[in-house]
Amino acid sequence: MQNNDAYPKNVKLPDGSTVELRRMTKDDRDAVLSFARALPQEDLLFLRVDLTEEGVVDDWISNVVSGRSLALVAYDSDGLIGYAAVHRNPTSWTRHLGEVRVNVSPQYRSRGLGRALTSNVFDLASELGLKKLTAHMTTDQRGAQAAFRRLGFIPEALLADYVQDRTGTTRDMVIMSFDIEGHTDQALGTVKL
Repeated sequence: MQNNDAYPKNVKLPDGSTVELRRMTKDDRDAVLSFARALPQEDLLFLRVDLTEEGVVDDWISNVVSGRSLALVAYDSDGLIGYAAVHRNPTSWTRHLGEVRVNVSPQYRSRGLGRALTSNVFDLASELGLKKLTAHMTTDQRGAQAAFRRLGFIPEALLADYVQDRTGTTRDMVIMSFDIEGHTDQALGTVKL
């Protein structure tokens, strides 16, 4: 059940600036492309998908329209400054999981925008009926790991040489998770394989 009444909304950041959060729609396509194309090269190394490509953004919009993904976009008076999305996998045994993806423009980092976006993603996850959220990042992304820890995510896995950046360099990936309803007894017990 979609709660479209909550957005758009203005959010005041800790530094006193105000930004607008709203649900992503097809009308945000060009703004997403401009946002991604303005990111520093080192940021582009870590994108799960290449948001500088029109077809990739079109696929994302298609997933939002179909309800497979939900996303919030943040704007200031100059344009798009960040986004947070929850992507779900329709596979039957992982349909309760959602992957969180967040990106903030360099001029808004360490100003509370990432935290504001991420905390609002919990509403989207509930809307999708998800039970657990995951966040995937490389070990190099220490700031992102710290931000997710502050929100209650815990590291669950470290996968060596699991991802390859745009230059072909392999990197270790950290998977962090947040159980929306708390850990189950199985998660607290010993897993026997």
